[in-house]
Amino acid sequence: MPERMTDARKEYEQGALDEAGVDHNPIRQFTSWYDAAVAAAVPEPEAMTLSTATAAGRPSARIVLLRGYDDRGFCFFSNYTSHKGRELAANPYAALTFHWVEQERQVRIEGRVEQTSAAESDAYFQSRPSGSRIGAWSSPQSEVIPNRATLEELFNQFQQRYPDEAAIPRPEYWGGYRLIPDRIEFWQGRPSRLHDRLVFSRTDGNEWKLERLAP
Repeated sequence: MPERMTDARKEYEQGALDEAGVDHNPIRQFTSWYDAAVAAAVPEPEAMTLSTATAAGRPSARIVLLRGYDDRGFCFFSNYTSHKGRELAANPYAALTFHWVEQERQVRIEGRVEQTSAAESDAYFQSRPSGSRIGAWSSPQSEVIPNRATLEELFNQFQQRYPDEAAIPRPEYWGGYRLIPDRIEFWQGRPSRLHDRLVFSRTDGNEWKLERLAP
């Protein structure tokens, strides 16, 4: 193993996380940390790792962007026929991970995933730049294509099909997902690898139970 990896060391000393200081509603606690990341100018604080798995349990992960959240869950958007879309159709459970390196924080969220309503998907799609909307039509996401020129030709074809930027419709195969959390963990780096880990788990009564985990 390269020495530059085994010798890489960093002490985490920026903050602490305790039961008395955490908001006992995990959505509000997420808001507090997300807003702090925005205020600190963390690059792309909405970037998160989305982990999915096949019906047989083979996992895959990629970075996507959080595009909204509330008490119902955390939303992102994608092509429903993509690799992630096929996995979510077969196994509708996923995990999200936020890593705000500059603040030595992580948030891990697990739960069931469902598609957002058509109205929600339409509203978000129309908020996107026109190039991104044409891109949704142009890309057979996750499929093998022969070269870059193929993709650019498809883009040009759909640009010609939809010359009016205000009238680009949402493809039926593209839309939103909402992860409905049943577990949310907040991780704060601490010295000597004795990190703080507070986890909220949803109970049968739909309440949140707070516990501390060993690092």
